[in-house]
Amino acid sequence: MEKKLIISFENYLKVVEKLSIQISKSYNPTVLVGIMRGAAPIIDILSRIFKLPTAYIVIQSYSGLGQEDKQGELVFSRDISSIAKPENFKRVLLVDDLSDTGLTLNKSIDWLKNYNPIKNHIYEIKTACLWKKKSSKFTPDFCPIKLNSDPWIVQPTEHYEELRIEEIVKKHKKG
Repeated sequence: MEKKLIISFENYLKVVEKLSIQISKSYNPTVLVGIMRGAAPIIDILSRIFKLPTAYIVIQSYSGLGQEDKQGELVFSRDISSIAKPENFKRVLLVDDLSDTGLTLNKSIDWLKNYNPIKNHIYEIKTACLWKKKSSKFTPDFCPIKLNSDPWIVQPTEHYEELRIEEIVKKHKKG
């Protein structure tokens, strides 16, 4: 595995803003679909900027200790989570945090095109992410940072995966 790329919260917000600028120049989505969990903060910001309804699909791919440099089998949720109407899905912007191998984005497009409540309403699906790794076989339509390597990207909230609630409680008792 290559070295880690540690992203500060301030830098993260700048990259999301750059992504929003790219999108605004050439696409007018009618709904934002986020791949959970990585897309959750991105979708939150983009939905506020573009004033659009959101939807989420849950996909599990990385799991277990020592799996940070490998992609596991993709497991999709049964349903999409959204209060958007089926007709809102005309022009979908599918968002993930990064294009690692590209498999998640590719399979998510297929999943959306076959998801019964919305499949007949979809006219177009475009993709967006913050980072594209060098070895990714998928090129998102919108992506502000294309990396020359394949580092593990440590995002601003990722440290919570290593913390137990007891540690957080202890930390706040001191203050």
